[in-house]
Amino acid sequence: MGVGGNFWDLLKPYARAEGFDFLRNKRVAVDLSFWIVQHENAIKAHALKPHLRLTFFRTINLFSKFGAFPVFVVDGTPSLLKSQARITRFYRSSGIELSSLPVADGVPVERNPVFSRYVQECVELLELLGIPVLNAKGEAEALCSQLNSEGHVDACITADSDAFLFGAKCIIKSFCPNSKEPFECYNMSDIEAGLGLKRKHFIAISLLIGNDHDLKGVQGIGLDTALRFVKSFSEEDVLNRLHEIGNGKFSPFPTSIKSADNCADMDGNSSSRKQLHCSFCGHPGSKRDHMKFSCGYCITDDDEGCIRKPEGFTCACLSCDMVRKQKGQKRLEDWYTKICHKIAEEPKFPRDEIIEMYLCNDNGCFPASDGPCISWGRPKIEFLIDFLNFHLRWGPFYTRRQIFPMMSTIFLRDVANNPVENLLLEKYEFDSIKRVKVRYGYQFYVINWKCVVGNVICTIPPHESGMQQEDEVELDEFVDLLDDSDIPEVNAGDGCSFLLTDENMELVKAAFPAEVERFLQEQEMKELKKRKNSTPRSQVIEHSSSSSSRNIQLNITEFFRSTKMQNRSKQEEQSKNSDILDGGTTKGKREASSPNLSKSVRRRLLFN
Repeated sequence: MGVGGNFWDLLKPYARAEGFDFLRNKRVAVDLSFWIVQHENAIKAHALKPHLRLTFFRTINLFSKFGAFPVFVVDGTPSLLKSQARITRFYRSSGIELSSLPVADGVPVERNPVFSRYVQECVELLELLGIPVLNAKGEAEALCSQLNSEGHVDACITADSDAFLFGAKCIIKSFCPNSKEPFECYNMSDIEAGLGLKRKHFIAISLLIGNDHDLKGVQGIGLDTALRFVKSFSEEDVLNRLHEIGNGKFSPFPTSIKSADNCADMDGNSSSRKQLHCSFCGHPGSKRDHMKFSCGYCITDDDEGCIRKPEGFTCACLSCDMVRKQKGQKRLEDWYTKICHKIAEEPKFPRDEIIEMYLCNDNGCFPASDGPCISWGRPKIEFLIDFLNFHLRWGPFYTRRQIFPMMSTIFLRDVANNPVENLLLEKYEFDSIKRVKVRYGYQFYVINWKCVVGNVICTIPPHESGMQQEDEVELDEFVDLLDDSDIPEVNAGDGCSFLLTDENMELVKAAFPAEVERFLQEQEMKELKKRKNSTPRSQVIEHSSSSSSRNIQLNITEFFRSTKMQNRSKQEEQSKNSDILDGGTTKGKREASSPNLSKSVRRRLLFN
């Protein structure tokens, strides 16, 4: 979807792999239709209403796990051009002749009613979660791009490549599951630096190769040709040049187009005549002049004449180089003229309504002067429980357990901004930091939330837990980081009940700095104790040998090691005593029994 001709492959080298904290405290616009379409077919047979389930888990994880502030955008009424393109795409996929293609005469084709119902249900869910939802006049990616270009959001989540044509600055195309860098991010600044193309260049490319509003583009022009063609014009001039060429007014050949053979002589003093060359060596001059003496290009020691030119020889003299440049320039001019003729043959090219749509900055259903009203509220838990019970058959305890990570994130943010005594969900208080957890290379604090009122919400009755168990098992292989839910663990001790959640370390430090300082001091004390208690290996061996003298039972490793050392010491003492008594005879025999001597010699030395 978006620009045709594998446009994403052109931008792939300039993608960045961003980590967990990339969206922390950032506002991000999400194309809701992209999420629904992306996974509707993937898990359709494995879950009840997957569009609601995925929207629920993805929103919570985007908000709590990655720390983002999502803003969802919903498609509006499609334009007439988009409606006609949809009909064309449907006929092509169905194998129906395009000659029988109906024409949308001033009436846009409405969206699929089933899909529209899915979108509306997701909107109701998001509003209950307290997430802002904006309605676009036309395409959702157009409003996402406008919000990004005007600074209302920091990034867009969409797979439509024409978001760059609408003015987006930062696009997150996909998520990489189970990765240290889960976000595949495209920045317009990186693309401009790498390709040398800007927004209007991309619009010109989409007009040439096709887009969601004009599928065919210009016949005979692909992505590589369009890229090379638009690079010859500046951003301010490229669309005007396309209008002139489309009207049959061919502009002069742009000198900015370069070939592999370089451009023509910049001084304009090139000669169209090629200098006479020797047919034997291939260098300037006649063959008769090169018969007796070698030319300046063929220098030999014995001066026997020129050297025969090898196969595939190319002369590098100024005359030949100039001729090659002129031929390359002529090929470029012919190529440019050919492209201009193809563009001129296309009727109604370029279509002004497509250009105006891409350059429009009024894509939302709100006053352009006032701007969008974006605010995040608190989840309406009781209404949310009834909604999910009706659509997904989730019990109240299960819903409260799944919503808990989002509520804990909101609680920590509130405490960081306004440190007052309060309870999470009017039931839990911050107790302590249990440990540091490493997940995909990133560290989190595992927080103990102490239940001070009633029972833990995660105590799920059997009939409710069994309701979801089958879905969770089947869905494990389909979900990624955004779809996977972080269910709080339950812990009990000292007559109290606790819930354990993974929280961002910086957020916890901002909300409870004293608790973090206390935890770090405890960790330092534990490390010091470990260092004191740890002893070198040599000390362990000495301790084991001394313990045997005190009639302390040894393990099998220490026993054999100690007896081996004792036997070795006894042998050394006996050898010293024998050396003293024999006056060095034993030492001589030992030296005589060196393995460097033969066996017979060693036998004679031993018995003599």
